[in-house]
Amino acid sequence: MKAPAGTAAIAATGSTKPHLAFLLATAPHRHSSKFFHFLTSFGVFGIFLVSIVDSSFVPLPVPGVTDVMLIIFAAQKANWILLILLATAGSAIGGYLSYQVGHAGGMQFLEKHVPARIFKSVCEWMEKHAILAIALPAILPPPMPLSPFVLAAGALKMSKKKFITIFTLSRCARHALAVWLGIFYGRHVLHLWNRFSAKWAGTILIVLWTGILVSCAIAFWKLYKASKDVSTHSASLADGTNTTM
Repeated sequence: MKAPAGTAAIAATGSTKPHLAFLLATAPHRHSSKFFHFLTSFGVFGIFLVSIVDSSFVPLPVPGVTDVMLIIFAAQKANWILLILLATAGSAIGGYLSYQVGHAGGMQFLEKHVPARIFKSVCEWMEKHAILAIALPAILPPPMPLSPFVLAAGALKMSKKKFITIFTLSRCARHALAVWLGIFYGRHVLHLWNRFSAKWAGTILIVLWTGILVSCAIAFWKLYKASKDVSTHSASLADGTNTTM
């Protein structure tokens, strides 16, 4: 008797990815798996790279991409410890880089890059509730803003050791939760996605690619502007110091 197509696909894929193989093999249309192929094509180490940008002050255009990737790989039975370590390490690097930018740029840089409507609140929270001001944005999902508080931590000269410890532990807790969701509910999430994406996966893929390309261009531009502003600010401080001497 000829084996069903879904069973053959699972056998061809191997036992390391049984859930995703089954879902992709039984999808109503080929387009339904494009989104997952796009995300998983980076491999688990792609989580490390994505989490760096996701935790920086120039985040990805799609909120929670790191969490989505963690859920997918956890559903595929990838090593959950490795997933959490890679995501946490990437987040720590991204947060540290943003902290350094805020520290070097000072309050002028912070005021320029944080929306005026939340600038005062961010500064007050950092001064009165420094630990919560870092931990909550690092743990909570969007739309909770992260970058204003990370930049403020640097601009207000929060202890570097204290910031790295709080930020890293908080992101680790968030990533661990995402992995847990992937292990216990990932298969159901992927199944629902396949049913929904039979019609819209192609459109979503185009939008995602466009968003990533645009975000990369914006990220490089903002990093260039930030480095230029910081250099100008440092030079002006040096000139002022030399003048008073």
